[in-house]
Amino acid sequence: MKRPRTHGLAGATTIGTLLAAACTAGGGGSDQPAATIDPNANHEPLTLTVWSDFSARELGLVTAGLKTVTQKYPWMTVKHVGSKDDQAIQRAINGGTPPDVAISFTPDNAARFCDTGAWQDLTPYLASSKVDKAQVWPAGVFSYTSFENKQCALPMLTDAYGLYYNSDLFAKHGVSAPPKTTAELADLAKKLTEYNPDGSIKVAGFLPLIGLYGSTTVNTLGHAYGAKWYDESLKPTLGSDPNWAKMLTWQKAMVDAIGYDKLQKFAAKLGGANSEFSAQNGFETGKIAMMIDGEWRNAFIEGDKSTVNYGTAPFPVDADQPGLYGTGQIGGTIAGVPKGVKHAAESWLLLQFMTTDNSYLTNLAHGLKNVPSTVESLKDPQLQADKHFKPFLDIFANEQSTFKPITPIGVTDFDLFQSFAQKWQAGKVPDLQAGLDQL
Repeated sequence: MKRPRTHGLAGATTIGTLLAAACTAGGGGSDQPAATIDPNANHEPLTLTVWSDFSARELGLVTAGLKTVTQKYPWMTVKHVGSKDDQAIQRAINGGTPPDVAISFTPDNAARFCDTGAWQDLTPYLASSKVDKAQVWPAGVFSYTSFENKQCALPMLTDAYGLYYNSDLFAKHGVSAPPKTTAELADLAKKLTEYNPDGSIKVAGFLPLIGLYGSTTVNTLGHAYGAKWYDESLKPTLGSDPNWAKMLTWQKAMVDAIGYDKLQKFAAKLGGANSEFSAQNGFETGKIAMMIDGEWRNAFIEGDKSTVNYGTAPFPVDADQPGLYGTGQIGGTIAGVPKGVKHAAESWLLLQFMTTDNSYLTNLAHGLKNVPSTVESLKDPQLQADKHFKPFLDIFANEQSTFKPITPIGVTDFDLFQSFAQKWQAGKVPDLQAGLDQL
């Protein structure tokens, strides 16, 4: 299920300050095998602590899943502590009392963890355990778990973004299939939009406002255009890659076709951003015909007892780049071994279980309704048989599906660009190219 992700400048600055205070340590990028243990030998009973930001129902599901490690390693017990965000984890690392394994919901911060050594480089452990990364995980996971050849995090379930569409509204308006290009989506959005007698929006064909619902972002829409954040030297390319201007021009044309103020009033009637994760969600109530969202929306539709008749598909892409169809933005929960842990070999053994044990991952995916993160777990028959969920499995498995490049500034680049895009759609950016260059 979708969980909160740090997307505020204040939060980004705080975690940056905390990470800057951390001393570089840990695996350090060594190619030498790390010291490991024989898990099947006799061991004294040991309790390892896992920190995460899970809470409520999800905390219970993950805690129950972690208990199964004892079935594999009878000497190991796991204590799972929830409601621990990245800042709490970093404070514990700085204070010399880190958890044995840390879980983060913010893949943007992985580069910081790698760069400062706050999370250990796992490359030596992977080598010692003979884990072949290319065989275990789809290629896309490395876009958000490694930085500058340091593999300091591994995926533990993930998210994938695609298109949700209202099948009844499609049938009502004579639409037979979901759009495959962004131009087709714009045309369908106009066709599917219905108005009240006073001219206000009754049903939005597609809600193009960036930032209203958390899945409509510069990230997800930019991926549909193959837009690049940085070049190979990490120099920003927001102004030099024409696909950003192309995407934003397309997006604002949809806004202008209906009217920014009219869309804002419609969104307010839905309940604004607060309605995204409630039973009043515009798609779940039949007020939005098409929407970009993550795989977790399936669980919300079921949990909210929505009666919407819907389908899912990859999100449409730029018509000039048809090879992108079937891909999407991915990226979700990451886990690692903090520096300074007392039982490094045992911590690695636990992390290896959490990120490579296919039974653990598929059972967790069934409960949390997130995409499992290994090549084998993606083949799970139960998930593959779910027609609404399968497109997200395929999106994650696609080699061209990636997260945005991660850097030591964490979420700050996203926050700045997202804020710019919101000003752009409101008509407050007179010169798009100049604005992108400045950004």
